[in-house]
Amino acid sequence: MLVVLCCPQAEAADGPPLVFYRYVDSHGVTVMDRQGVPPEYVGKGYEVLNAQGRVVQTVPPAPSADEIRQQQAATARAAADVQLLHLYPSVDEVDRARGRRLSEVDGLVALANGNLQTLQGQQATLQAQAAELQRNGHAVPQELQDQIKGLQGQQADVKARIVNYQAIRQQVDQQFAQDRARVQKLLGE
Repeated sequence: MLVVLCCPQAEAADGPPLVFYRYVDSHGVTVMDRQGVPPEYVGKGYEVLNAQGRVVQTVPPAPSADEIRQQQAATARAAADVQLLHLYPSVDEVDRARGRRLSEVDGLVALANGNLQTLQGQQATLQAQAAELQRNGHAVPQELQDQIKGLQGQQADVKARIVNYQAIRQQVDQQFAQDRARVQKLLGE
């Protein structure tokens, strides 16, 4: 094969230029082949040489699964950064958006607290009626007892919503803190 590489007459006069493919096989041996690189070795990278033995093209090894994940993560991060800067062209915009969102959540908490107070007031009224009936020696009707239990269940639901809103508020605050830090970094502030 070395003779073929050194002799310019080895090129076909009327056909495409003569090329060789150099790759490393599974035994670590460097192989030169005119037919091409077998599929099982293409991923390891190879070189294309002309008839004079000069490298005319180098095909790098295929990236590893970890390198592919890193490239995908970098691409996703770059896209997220573009979107973030589109949403918030300045740190002040992040702060304003944070304030608006937290105000919305705080409004939901305030509304839920108002509903809770209303339910507690209704329950207090019904319990006062039940107590009055008992003081007068009357049995508390089942309907009144059911209403009190229903109000207690509604209060539990509202309290659960308040806890959920408070958790959402924390998440919103944390997310905006991350967004703010990232915008600062991207803008070099």
